Order: sequence, then structure tokens, then C-alpha cells
Amino acid sequence: MRAFVITGPGRAEVQEVEPPVPGRGEVVVEVERAGVCGTDMEVYSGAMSYLRTGEARYPVRIGHEWSGTVREAGEGVDPAWLGRRVTGDTMLGCGRCARCLGGRQHLCADRYEIGIRHGWPGALAERLPVPVRALQPLPDAVDPVLGALVEPGGNALRAVDAAALAPGERLLVIGPGTIGLLAALMAAARGVEAHLLGVTGESLAFARSLGLTRTWTEPPGHGFDAVIDASNGRGAPALALEVVEPGRRVVLIGLSAEPSRIDTRALVLGDITATGVLSASGGLAGTIELYASGRVDPRPLVAATVSLEEAAAVLAGRRRPEWGHAPKIHVDPRLP
Repeated sequence: MRAFVITGPGRAEVQEVEPPVPGRGEVVVEVERAGVCGTDMEVYSGAMSYLRTGEARYPVRIGHEWSGTVREAGEGVDPAWLGRRVTGDTMLGCGRCARCLGGRQHLCADRYEIGIRHGWPGALAERLPVPVRALQPLPDAVDPVLGALVEPGGNALRAVDAAALAPGERLLVIGPGTIGLLAALMAAARGVEAHLLGVTGESLAFARSLGLTRTWTEPPGHGFDAVIDASNGRGAPALALEVVEPGRRVVLIGLSAEPSRIDTRALVLGDITATGVLSASGGLAGTIELYASGRVDPRPLVAATVSLEEAAAVLAGRRRPEWGHAPKIHVDPRLP
């Protein structure tokens, strides 16, 4: 089968590789869409931290935001999965440790991460092996495009849940990328007054096209009932502590390339709760429900759908002018 393979920093090619064979408890999915995210771009550039720690090494087959159809089932898998449209969790815990048994498999020390950690192949390929326990079935109302947006949506939903806001309260989202936009849309769907803080006029203009009209390039005052940092800005966590209302919540889901520091005195003296969010695990089913209901429609976030051969240019940051300023690019491995 054809698969997109990153062979080194800034080097990638489409290769013919052996198709996956499902092991016990696994299925093979025919991939219909796969999203490209910032983590994938870091793997391509060589900046991704796992490449330094040894948790990832070249060659890497990326792709952890995906949707498709189950085509093969391994031993011990209910045959009813065959032909079902699915997406799935990126985080694959060992299933045996205390974290996995306690429902925290996304924090398992021995976890695989599809397309990212310890060599589990990703979805920029015609077929993808997945443990059946990681699958999420997709209803008819969730098409392949929406299905491949479930994983980033799960991250955003977990961040919104952690913000713990009531209708009418004020949320500031720092960073109008895919997860930041999804978080703002999900919060707005709950009746929250969502504000977006960004850097470029183009990204904020795109946010306004989605109906998110409260956009800023400078912090619009203080006293927000919650702040979600979905950016990669080194100073964003400290800014979040500065503008959140005392006694409320700051949610950290973005990662900067360098360590980002906060003054814990501000955290303590403000009696602020700070929460970190890692992965979409626990947010996938709720995101599917949101998309299926139509309360949140993230399709406009997808600027274009390209072939495997075009993925390297996307990872290098090259975009066609006609794509506009929507943040997400999808790959359809079936395209010639």
C-alpha cells in the first residue's frame, strides 16, 4: 500500500509499504481522511521533543486525526465492526498498568501514540491498524471530514469542560488555531461569551467568519471567568493568570517550543485553578455527539484536501493562496 513516510528532518516521500495485518484485538481501517496538525509539522521539521527523548525516531509515518471504514478484523474482534465507519483515540495504553486500569490510559508510561510515539504507524496511508478498544463509531450524520476533526475536537471539548463555565460567563481563548477555534465554538454552543486573542489579522478575520465576533490582538481587559491557552506562545500561560478572574480557572492545552514560566505567587494569591489537558481521550464521544447534532459544525476549518504526494509541501508550511486562512489541511490517501 502507499504511505507517507518522513525519513529525516525536512525529508519525506510516498513509499510502497507492506499493508498492516490485524493482530489479536485489532482492526485494519481503510483511511478516508487524515488531518495534518502542528505536531506533524514538528516531526517533519525535526523540532518535535519525542525525537530528542527517543520516544520517536525516523522513519516516522504520521497521522493521528483520521476517519475511515473497518475492512479487516483480527482474532477476538466482533465481526460486527466490519464495514463500520469509525475514528479513534490516538493514545494506546498498555491496558495493564494502574493508569490504564484507572481510566487514564492516555497517560500510560508505555503507551503508543498513533503516528507519533514508539513507531505505531499513522493515518497518512491507505490503511491503518488500530486496537478495537480505541475505536469510536461514527453515525451517518458525521461524514469523513467531520470524522477526521473528532480528535482535535476532543482536545477542545476537554479544555472547555475543564473551564467549567456557565451560560453567560466570559471565556478568553488564546490562540485562534484549530483547537482554539473549536474550543470557542463549543463554548459558544453552550451559551458562553467566547473571546479570541490572536496575533494576525487574517486568523482573527477567519474566526469572525465563523461567527466568533469578539476577537482581539491585545488582551481586552481582565476578569475573564476562564482562560484557555491554546497557543504556542511562551508568555501565554503567564498572561492567562494575569487576565483571569481570581478564584476561577486557567486551562493549558497549548505547548510552546521553549519552557513557559508562570509566577506561582499569582496562582496562589489569586486562588486560581490551573489545569493541563493532554489529548482527546475522554472527549471523543462527546465531540461526535456535538458534530452529529449540528450544534457545532467545524467543516469550514478545513482549507483543502490534498493527496499523499502533496503532504510534504503542507508540512513545510507551503499553502496555495486560494485556500484562504482556514487552519486545517486534510489528506485523502485515496487521491491519485
